[in-house]
Amino acid sequence: MKPIKEVIIIGAGPIGLAAAARLLEKGIRPTIIEKGDTAGAAMLQWGHVSLFTPWSYMLDEAVVNLLTEHGWPGVDANVTPTGREVVEHYLQPAAKLPELAEHIRYGTEVFGVSKAGVSKHTTQGRDSARFVVHCRNELGIQVLHSDAVIDASGTWSSPNPLGLDGLSVPGELANQQSVYYGIPDILGTQRSDFARKRNLVVGAGHSAMNIALDLLELQAAEPGTEVTWGMRKNNIDKLLGKGINDKVPARRQLGLAAKKAIENDTLKLVSQLEIKEIVRAGHGLNIRALAGGADIGIQVDNIIVATGFRPDLEMLRELRLDLDHIVEAPMRLAPLIDPNLHSCGSVRAHGVDELSHDDAHFYIAGMKSYGRAPTFLMLTGYEQVRSIVESLAGNAEAARSSQLRFPGAPKAQQGACCG
Repeated sequence: MKPIKEVIIIGAGPIGLAAAARLLEKGIRPTIIEKGDTAGAAMLQWGHVSLFTPWSYMLDEAVVNLLTEHGWPGVDANVTPTGREVVEHYLQPAAKLPELAEHIRYGTEVFGVSKAGVSKHTTQGRDSARFVVHCRNELGIQVLHSDAVIDASGTWSSPNPLGLDGLSVPGELANQQSVYYGIPDILGTQRSDFARKRNLVVGAGHSAMNIALDLLELQAAEPGTEVTWGMRKNNIDKLLGKGINDKVPARRQLGLAAKKAIENDTLKLVSQLEIKEIVRAGHGLNIRALAGGADIGIQVDNIIVATGFRPDLEMLRELRLDLDHIVEAPMRLAPLIDPNLHSCGSVRAHGVDELSHDDAHFYIAGMKSYGRAPTFLMLTGYEQVRSIVESLAGNAEAARSSQLRFPGAPKAQQGACCG
């Protein structure tokens, strides 16, 4: 194999920085391209949210080694941080280290990855061609070349829309000033957007549950705040039951709180909600929808869409990818993470073999590698890039020997995360 000397990493989040630290250990030069103006920029957008797992699940060995060499005070492994704390106490200090800092380009967005001189349909000369990465920043368009590319850009910027068909419903895009995606800071910087307003949360996961409970807390302090939780499926019992019996304490507490709010009628629940149209009505929105197949109308001021995320593959369209057509994850990884079959606790360790594509030495790692599946764990991503880097360095045996270890789990259970 031709020696790998330069690797472009897309994204300066936890997985991107871990990949860079691993590459430096092997004497391979990384270039990290980050769209935001700081490491962990996407995490800061949900920085107010507490994670479900403690610090011990958030740290990569190679990054910690670099930090320790520079006198990093460390963190309490048993404390559960917020997203902002992960950025401020781990990612930003790591990104400022001289070993990493010189390799990071901030404020730069990748919009295309290909092979130099050959488009997707060209085979002759493809294997020997280097990768070419097109990106833009305030100085204009830049074209970079490398021997390999690791896409660790995540999925935060690609939220799923409201439609059950995976598309935006009529009126969704036209009313973006009243439609929020992800997890807004309801009790903090965005409080005034939701206080004394009629708020609809749409989603059936822990994020939606968290948002609904934040709105109830706001309601207690700001009378006139209304909260409706709409679930597109009829799986509230499954969600609450899973939460109540969850072995992760933070998720269990969330499930118990939601169950109590529903039983006390402080949280209005609409199940099997299918939104058909959103129409502006003065300062509010009229929603035409179905609930359990029956026509209903809902009047709100805000809609918070917490329906998950999916990978943005547009910048990769000139590459020959091997992706599963259902979850949009690498073909050999997809059966291991299909949310119809697996939870995070049943996803085994995986690495370079499961993450490879037809264009050799291109990899999607981290959250984006899971496509539409919501079962990603940070430690799994760290193991992914460890395996990838070992392979790029020519260490085939090390690349294929799993080193994934979950803190506190007996050796016999080291393939599981949540129990």
